[in-house]
Amino acid sequence: QVQLVESGGGLVQAGGSLRLSCAPSRRTFRNYAMGWFRQAPGKEREFVAGISWNGRNIYYTDSVKGRFTISRGNAQNSVYLQMNSLKTEDTAVYLCAQGLFYGDGREQEYNYWGQGTQVTVSS
Repeated sequence: QVQLVESGGGLVQAGGSLRLSCAPSRRTFRNYAMGWFRQAPGKEREFVAGISWNGRNIYYTDSVKGRFTISRGNAQNSVYLQMNSLKTEDTAVYLCAQGLFYGDGREQEYNYWGQGTQVTVSS
């Protein structure tokens, strides 16, 4: 069983930046696809960004393209989400997820999930 631990959430004004981090609780023997999802109150969970197991393919939902950047960390299966030009509509709980190969927006691709970190963007 893999536990994913997110950090870096918080309160920021619109236009500001935050950097989210996610790391697994134990070492794995290979790289996996990693993704970020978010869930706002009263809304369904939605895909934000994902990166394939080898880092060659990166995916973003349209609303964050040009503002958010997903990247892998030096530690195996660690991942970051750099969020710039934040908007109030970005307010949500952000969850890290570990998938198999692709890192695209299909939830069935992911089999391990973190607890989430709250991101609140004020106007």
